[in-house]
This record gives sequence, C-alpha cells and structure tokens, in this order.
Amino acid sequence: MAERREWTVTGMDCAVCTAKVVRAVERLPGVSDVKVALMAERLSLNVEDGGAAAVEDTVRKLGYGIAPKGQEAPRKKAFVMPGEPTNAEVGDHAGHDHGPAGNHSGHGHSHDDPADRGKPWHRTGKGRLVILTGALLGAAWGVELLTSAELGYWAFLLACLIGVAPVAKRAFEALRMGQPFTIESLMTIAAIGALFIGAAEEAALVVFLFAVGEVLEGVATGKAREGIRALANLVPKTALLEVDGQTRTVPADALAIGQIVLVRPGDRIPADGTIKEGTSGIDESPVTGESVPLAKTAGDAVFAGSINTEAALRIRVTREPSDNTIARIIRLVEEAEEARAPTERFIDRFSRWYMPAVVVVAALVIVVPPLAMDADWGTWVYRGLALLLIGCPCALVISVPAAIASALSSGARRGLLMKGGAVIEAAAKTTHVAFDKTGTLTRGKPVVTDLVPASGVSEADLMAVAAGVETGSSHPLAQAILIRAAGSALPSTNARALPGKGAEAVVEGAMAWVTSPRHAAELEGIDGFALRRAAALEEEGKTVVAVFRARQPLGLIALRDEPREDAADAVRQLKAMGVSSVMLTGDNARTAAAIAGGLGLDHRAEMMPEDKLSVIRELGPQVMMIGDGINDAPALKQAGVGVAMGSGTDVALETADAAILRDRVTDAPALIRLARATMGNIRQNVALALGLKAVFLVTSVLGITGLWIAILADTGATVLVTLNALRLLGYNPAKERK
Repeated sequence: MAERREWTVTGMDCAVCTAKVVRAVERLPGVSDVKVALMAERLSLNVEDGGAAAVEDTVRKLGYGIAPKGQEAPRKKAFVMPGEPTNAEVGDHAGHDHGPAGNHSGHGHSHDDPADRGKPWHRTGKGRLVILTGALLGAAWGVELLTSAELGYWAFLLACLIGVAPVAKRAFEALRMGQPFTIESLMTIAAIGALFIGAAEEAALVVFLFAVGEVLEGVATGKAREGIRALANLVPKTALLEVDGQTRTVPADALAIGQIVLVRPGDRIPADGTIKEGTSGIDESPVTGESVPLAKTAGDAVFAGSINTEAALRIRVTREPSDNTIARIIRLVEEAEEARAPTERFIDRFSRWYMPAVVVVAALVIVVPPLAMDADWGTWVYRGLALLLIGCPCALVISVPAAIASALSSGARRGLLMKGGAVIEAAAKTTHVAFDKTGTLTRGKPVVTDLVPASGVSEADLMAVAAGVETGSSHPLAQAILIRAAGSALPSTNARALPGKGAEAVVEGAMAWVTSPRHAAELEGIDGFALRRAAALEEEGKTVVAVFRARQPLGLIALRDEPREDAADAVRQLKAMGVSSVMLTGDNARTAAAIAGGLGLDHRAEMMPEDKLSVIRELGPQVMMIGDGINDAPALKQAGVGVAMGSGTDVALETADAAILRDRVTDAPALIRLARATMGNIRQNVALALGLKAVFLVTSVLGITGLWIAILADTGATVLVTLNALRLLGYNPAKERK
C-alpha cells in the first residue's frame, strides 16, 4: 500500500540538484510521483511500505542531508578541508556537484551550503577554501621570490595539491556515483595535468581562481532566494490572544480559526482574518505591494503580515497559520519551478551533450596535432586542459532558472504571482488580453440604483422576493440586492444559479426568478413596458434584472457597478505595448457598450460561459484572460495565461496560472512587462554564456588564452549570468518603458 511521505532535504542549491534527487529516487521500486521543492528543501513522493529507508539512503549517497518532515535534517559541508572529519549522517561526500543521477550528464558547481546562510563569506566553507588557497599561493610566490625558481616550483606544486584536494575528493565521490562529467572532475584533471607539464604556478593560480569563483557564485545565487525567505519573516512570531476579555501573548503559529486577537497600532497582523471591531488604516505593502494604507473597518478582511497603522483592532482568525496568504504565496513561488519554461527544458537537453562533446574535443586537441602533425605534446596538452575548464555549461544551465527565480520573487513582492517559467514565457508572448467585466474592470461591488415595481407590486415586495431568490449567492449582483433588502428576504428553498442568465428558487412555496430581461422575456416574465424601461436604464450603463414568478412580472431592479479608477489607464498601457484588449461579459449589450466605450476597448456582450470559451479559442494561444477565477474558470483554463483578480482568494492562488493580488487593472500590463523583461534577461544570459564559451573555446585552441583565463571564463560567466538575473529583483514592472 503506497502512502504519501515527505522529507526535508538539505544541501540542494540549484535546479540541477533537484533533478538529480528526482532522477535517482524515482528509479527506486515502489516509488512514484516524486516532487522536490528547492526553496522549501522538501521531497515528497508516494512510496510503498518499507521503501522509505531506501529513499533516505539514496538521497544520502547523493551527498545531501535528509530527515522526515518536522525533524531537522543534518547539514553537510560544502567543502571539507584536508584532514577535517565529514558528517557521517550524510555520507563521506565532501560536497556535491550539479551532475545527475543515472544517465543524466553531470555538470555544475557546488553552491552555497545552507548551514552557511547569513554568515560572512570568510566564515563559510567556500570562504575558508579561498583564504587557504590564497595564502598558499602567496606563500609560494614568496618562496620563489626569496629563493629560486626551482624551490618556487615545489612550493607551487604543494599549494596546488593542498588546494585541489577537497575538489578532487568531491570529484572522486561523484565518479563513484557514475557521474564522471562534473566541473570538479575536469578541474582536478586540468590541475594535475598542468603539474605534469611543468605549469605548477598556473595550476595553483587556477585552483585559487576556482575557489574565488565558487564564493562569488554562492553569494550571487544566495541573494536570488533571499526575497522569498524574507516573506516568511513578515508574519510576527507572537500574537495577543483575547479570551474572556483578557489578553495573553501566544505563539502566532498556535492560533486557531475563530479566535480573537488584539492588534495594536504599529503591530503586524498575526493571521488572516476579518475585523470584528475597530477602524484603522492597514498597510498591505508587505503582502500585496500596495503602497497606500487602506482604511478598513468591521467585516473587512485583513492579511497576516500587514501593518495596523492607526487604531487598535480586534480581529477574528479565519485561516490556520500554515494556510495564511503569505504562506500560500511562499508555497506558490517555491513550487513554481515545476512549471519549467520551454526554453529551460531545451537548454537542459542541450547541456546533456555539451559537456561530453567538449571533453571529446579536448581529447582530440591533445592527441591529433602531435600524432598527425608531429606537434609539441606539451603545448597541445596545455591547450586541451584549458578546453576542459570551459567545458562545464553551468552558466548556461543557470541562466534560465536564475532569471525566473528573480522574476517570481520580484513579482511576489508587488502582488504579481506567476506559477513558474512556463507561465512567464507564455505571458511574454501575449498579444490579446480578454477582461471579464464584473469584479475585474469594475469594482465588483454594484449598488441598487433604481426599483421599477410592476403594477400592484410594492418596492418592498419586489425586494423581498428578489432577496429570497438570491439568499446564499456570492455573486456581486446578488450581494447588492441582499444589502438593499436589509434582511427582508422571504424564506426560500431549492435555490440554484442559471449560468449566464440569473437565478431561481422556490420562494414561499412558488417558483421565482431573478434573471436578465432577455431571459425573462423568454419565460414571459416581463411585459413590453418593462422591456422598454430596461433598455433605457441599460443605455445609462446600468445592469437590469427582472424579478418574476411564473408568467407574473414583479418588476425591475437596476444596478450599477462603477469601473475601477485605473481601468482606462490599463487599457491605454496595453495598447502602447502592442496588446489589444476586449471585454467579455454576460451583461446586456447596451450596458457593456457604455462601460467599454468609456474605457476605450472592444467588447462582447450577453455571453454565456461557453461563449467566452469560444472567443478565447478564436483569439488564439497568445491570449491572456483576466477574470475572478470562479465564474470564468473554463475561459481562464483555455487561455494561454489565465489570470485571477482577487486579494489572496483560494481560486486566485491555486487554480489560475497567475494572480493579481492588488485588484489593480494596471497590474495586467505590469505582469506582461515583467514577463517580457524576464525573457529579455534570459536571452541576454544565454548569449553571454554561449558567447563567452565560444570565444574562449577558440582562443584556447589557438593558444591565445591559458588555464587561468579558462577558469575565469567558466566561473566568471556563471557569476555574470547570475548577477544579470539578479537585476530583475529591482525591476519595477509598474513603470512604463518608452
């Protein structure tokens, strides 16, 4: 019997690390549905009875720490200095590479050890290796300067051997696991080969530069994840729980749904909830990026991590601490890596044969000229060794995930959530945006403006029947009717929605309907005068519903839902970006035309859910659909990118491809702008990685550049690509570009 199990895995520092774990574990008997979340350091899978031990053993052999969920996993050393004992719990691996398990071509550098997080670089394992190799190199230069070249050679030889020892140990462990093509193995071969041809000084310098590059890579890649880690610190650790009029301090993660917490001015809100008592300004910028505090009062929803700016509030907890908005955002971003961009998948396939191909070329460079042209062996061995050092495609492999991680982090801080690289790539290609009307282009809070009761029917009776039909509905129009009815709803049963038409229910023992005038006319629930009155109200941009019983008109209710203040500006921005816009609504044509005309976009009216789906298919794969995530689910699913509006709703965070948390229409062009900037950054990274490799492949073969330049080309390219990706952390997608 298979069960779902979860572990904490430490030491994974890049996408290739997760791939290595997945490929190794999924080959085990009785294991299925393997998922690894890099940022959460989480491994989850289905495993049959007795198979958990094999999973843990396999992960440890790969060089990672592992422990069941809820326990602290052992931390391994990224570098083990000569003579330093290893952690027995994670095997005797001195580190890990970016090579794969099984037949996946290995490549890559070891990244920063999680145990080193927050430490100055010189106190990390990598930093200590840099200091050691630097000191040894300096000492060797001193020996050569003060004594002779011969003694200097032996000093450089000793410096090289001591510095390369931990790297060689990692290479050996990787080789034992069937992963010969790692940067550690190529580095070891190049350094030892250089010693054999008498280039001891250059070999020692290469070892030092390799260590420096590792530190720089660790610093750069660590920063790419800090934004997501910082989100977890937004929620306070403690809360003031109120019980029987008394307050006491309790851990925030111990709060339960229904409890009341007191939040004083200046405090962060400890849990998602609704305000029970009080009115204050709420600064939601930590959660949604909204810079202006919002005035909220009793009944309004608030998010964990937001800041209460003005007055004390009593808040009822509505979500478990593990399921608050920030926790769900963190989970979303952590798991977004599973939706890999097509570009990333292509580069992964390319990198599998790139490194072995370079090794073959290096071998040919070493043996062909001396054998075929009687060239000098020392010269061509040196050039072949230089080729080996630039054979690792780490810069290329990291070019896409580094940019995507930065974009996801940058977007999350601004209330723009995208579920992975595939969504980013699709959003960047957007040529059409289809908007739902209610709750997207409009505020989603319509109000009743006109009551037109039929002859012999009072306004109170009209509202009582309408409210009875709408009781229990969450639709914005229904909520407006219920608010206006103010508790006068008649008792009802068997209520159900009529998608695209309205609703019906049994009210006081007889059927009653609240529908569009068009549908009411089909059921003989509206007369000619009411139809003309409805048309006049619709010309004013109002939504009209007819209330009736079987062949008995009761009257009309007109409602108006005002467009959001930024809707027109959002349409203008999209047009400036070359993206066309269209409004899809189930509302009548006159109301739709009045609203769309004021916003400056096309519209399609009186649309059923299946009609919206047809329009999305008609617009093609490069369309982005923006809706509320519930009524528009089919269209959102069909669109190239489905975007849900809504401040942290379950649907917004869990079902759509992307979500706009701030309910700003201008965030739609901002999301596209961020996606386009990310793809531009990826193209720059790929060009930089491949360009540097190509240049130094040629110069190494021609003998223009040597070993130390080759190692700079490898680690330097990785650092440059990562730093370029980090620029996205500071990118502001809300700012229009010329």
